[in-house]
Amino acid sequence: MTLETSIEFLKNIGTERAKLIRNVLGISTVEDLLTFYPIRYIDKSKIYKIGDLTKETDADLQLRGKITDIQEVVYEKGKRLSAKFRDDTGTMDLVWFRYTNWMKDSIPLNKEIFIFGKVSFFNGNFSMAHPEIEADEKKALHGTLLPVYPGSEKLTKRGINNKFFQNVIYSLLKDLPNLISENLPNYLMKSLKLMDRVNAYYDIHFPKNFKQFEEADRRLKFEEAFFFQLGYGLKKLHQKTKSFGNPFPIVGDYFNNFYENNLPFELTNAQKRVLKEIRTDMKRSTQMNRLLQGDVGSGKTMVALLTMLIAMDNGFQSCLMAPTEILAQQHFNSIQELLENTGIKVRLLTGSSKTSERKIIHEELENGELSILIGTHAILEDKVKFKNLGLAIIDEQHRFGVAQRAKLWAKNNIPPHILVMTATPIPRTLAMSFYSDLDVSVIDEMPVGRKPIITAHRREKDRLSVYNFCREEIEKGRQIYFVYPLIEESETLDYKNLMEGLENVMNFFKSYNVTMVHGKMKPAEKDINMQFFASGQAQIMVATTVIEVGVNVPNASVMVIESAERFGLSQLHQLRGRVGRGAEQSYCILMSDDKLSKESRTRIKTMVQTNDGFKISEVDMELRGPGDILGTQQSGVVDFKKLSLIEDSGIIKASKLAVEKILEQDSLLNHPDNQIMKQYYIKQYKGKNKWSQIS
Repeated sequence: MTLETSIEFLKNIGTERAKLIRNVLGISTVEDLLTFYPIRYIDKSKIYKIGDLTKETDADLQLRGKITDIQEVVYEKGKRLSAKFRDDTGTMDLVWFRYTNWMKDSIPLNKEIFIFGKVSFFNGNFSMAHPEIEADEKKALHGTLLPVYPGSEKLTKRGINNKFFQNVIYSLLKDLPNLISENLPNYLMKSLKLMDRVNAYYDIHFPKNFKQFEEADRRLKFEEAFFFQLGYGLKKLHQKTKSFGNPFPIVGDYFNNFYENNLPFELTNAQKRVLKEIRTDMKRSTQMNRLLQGDVGSGKTMVALLTMLIAMDNGFQSCLMAPTEILAQQHFNSIQELLENTGIKVRLLTGSSKTSERKIIHEELENGELSILIGTHAILEDKVKFKNLGLAIIDEQHRFGVAQRAKLWAKNNIPPHILVMTATPIPRTLAMSFYSDLDVSVIDEMPVGRKPIITAHRREKDRLSVYNFCREEIEKGRQIYFVYPLIEESETLDYKNLMEGLENVMNFFKSYNVTMVHGKMKPAEKDINMQFFASGQAQIMVATTVIEVGVNVPNASVMVIESAERFGLSQLHQLRGRVGRGAEQSYCILMSDDKLSKESRTRIKTMVQTNDGFKISEVDMELRGPGDILGTQQSGVVDFKKLSLIEDSGIIKASKLAVEKILEQDSLLNHPDNQIMKQYYIKQYKGKNKWSQIS
């Protein structure tokens, strides 16, 4: 027998049962059974008496006594079996709602037996529904915790219940030393105090106590995390050996002059740390591939600019590509303003750029006169040629496809260093697990003096006071966003819509200019309306979520989100980030219906309590699950048997650190101590990805 042996060849299973188990639970092989982990455990080491029970008793317990007075009870919805169970301290009711004649005939009457099940107190009596019955004391009393496995009514009807799985897996564990071998090196298990693999499988199914279960659980979770991280670690090494890059060893006049004379504010410690990580990467002659995470307003653009100045110090050009013209324009404006007194030229290239402007940009790029180009997809056009592109920065990288990014890489014979930025915080456990092929940097600190946005939850009855508050802010010279989930009224969704909202806002704020943007508008019309608001000519913008990314109006101080219960946490946080960009106190008001689901209440409560995007992303992952956050393409990757990306961040971090240390010292796993780990990895993953071909 091996791990690949079909379960149909195991005792008490056979072809028909194997087919049913495979169809219902997806269990086909011996290995599947071994990793069919219990969902909880029951303790049959103790025997309770009826006299010991209290009204508060609501637990799975084992009792010894006799069953008497069994009878069928017919009632309106069907029939049930009812019986009395007695010991020397009292009586309790037993009931079976679903039963067959053979079950009724098999219940032993007036004989000493053991029953096990959940005890409840109802109408002055203790009762137990569908008790397990055992006549043999040796079988009733266990020195281990007994596992409870996932099941279904379809299986139970065919006699495949929890006891069935207990017996099959218990029998299987006798052959365990012949089935599995250790796959982690001894030095690693010692340093992390991990249980050996064979005992972990024993103790995950039949632990003697909960301490043993916890040790087995920790070992098996670590194993899953470790080999997952090892795959990514080998992938990263493969990429670095195959991807040559231009080294940037110099930090020279461009960087130092700007840093000493033109930096408008002191960098945060987080920005300094991230710059050091980027600097270390770019010194090497391999291509940098780094993901820069930073909350809205955390200073990613400044880090991007300083990185581009390092590229200039080393004689290379840089480009920054954004997904929309508005966002590209904002990057251009802010970078041009920062470089105003330096003499450094920066240009903007978008789909709207005039032919005459394009001609100048093309010439300056090819002769090397232009060192920094900001733009949109227009940068990817074949006509756009660089003299020596050394750094490519991509903002909101999830909005660009693989083919588009590949075009950017091809703008130089030696691929440029890559820095991808996102303002959507990714939970740390996801970043550690699913971006391990990228080096991840995090700006988790806001600039000094930035005032936290005050977030409040209001309902329809508060609308007048919300409108009056907005009017007060406008009279102070501020601007307001009103955001709606829908453009027009929906027959199926009872949410506030933009067209109705626009009418209400214009009726109340008659003396102010109101502009509108939504996804169905033509790009030119949308840009005109955006600029009308950004220039300060309009005091109010009524919009859908098209403003989620790429709108920077420092004077806007209030964001009113209508039907806030309609939005996910990440989206609410991104929308809120459109305010709080100036020196004045800003506010986000979440308007909702009176009736909210539990999840909606959690989302709104989280938004009110914190501005920390990483804390918000953790709650978001708890609510939606990691698959939804990663997207459909990667959701299947999170199908771990034991490991939870939400609860096991400590184990994930420990496994990542262990893999990094091992590969740093032995990148091909050739050391004798690493052979068992290497052979296991090759056997498990060979052929599944090209980075597993280590030899």
